Amino acid sequence: MSEKKGHPAEIRSDMAAALRLEWWNIGWTISIIIVMGLAMGGSQAMKTAWVEDSLGLIPPIAFLVAAHFEARPSNRRFHYGFDRVNGLGFMIAAVALAAVGLFLLKDAVTVLLSAEHVTVGTVRIWGRDIWLGWFMLAAQAYATIPPLIIGHKELPLATRLRDKLIHTDALMNKANWQTGIAGFLGVAGLGAGFWWADSVAALLISGSIIWDGWKALRVAVSELVDGVPCELDGSGLSGEAKAVASALRKQFPKSRVLMRETGRYIRAEVVGATPPKGFDIKTLDIPGLDDRWRLDSVAFRP
Repeated sequence: MSEKKGHPAEIRSDMAAALRLEWWNIGWTISIIIVMGLAMGGSQAMKTAWVEDSLGLIPPIAFLVAAHFEARPSNRRFHYGFDRVNGLGFMIAAVALAAVGLFLLKDAVTVLLSAEHVTVGTVRIWGRDIWLGWFMLAAQAYATIPPLIIGHKELPLATRLRDKLIHTDALMNKANWQTGIAGFLGVAGLGAGFWWADSVAALLISGSIIWDGWKALRVAVSELVDGVPCELDGSGLSGEAKAVASALRKQFPKSRVLMRETGRYIRAEVVGATPPKGFDIKTLDIPGLDDRWRLDSVAFRP
């Protein structure tokens, strides 16, 4: 028999909002990919931004797939349900974010070292020559706005849901709008005659993107190998995990408390103690843990 899983009642409205937002994210990203593909011409920054926007589809798709499986009940093959699917999606998103930064760095350095002089031509419309750079600038401006708005909306949802996958998607959107601004400045620099502006603009933001990707990748690997619950934006022990450990050590002072993170949930184990009669985690006093739904279970190993 399978056990009904589903999301806790406390986060169902936020999960529904996150699902809607990620569908909007995918729709806007596809439109950006089309616009950028039509306008990029020979600009290195535009080509890099187009690839980055394409990789930007990975986190929202991973979240939608993970959310679908996470709500499934446990079964004969997966006794603990599918909470870890969110962690797997987080790993995929972290790899995509790091790949964006590395791709950006590699292409910018290659073009700078080869001293490739990119030119932007013209097209004749209604009897007048129009610089193609104007179309590139318009495309870059359009590509900057949706990631800025969506990423801003994702951050509070990621915090309330304790969802590292959405948080990484917000970082990806941050990388996208930063690349859009850099690409805008790069194309403008080409128009002013600075051949190197295109690649320097792409190079300047690659470092921060690689750093964000590296931090996300470290946390994702830690979670998949039963690491302790980490903060959303770092590898330090999360505040909720500290609160749980403190409460359990206080109640069972001679025991050892072990914790691991499965998706958005914390699972704890008390080693060297037996549960008292009538023990219930729902009534366990845990100062500092405001979101009780985070603590999924407490097991005992005498």
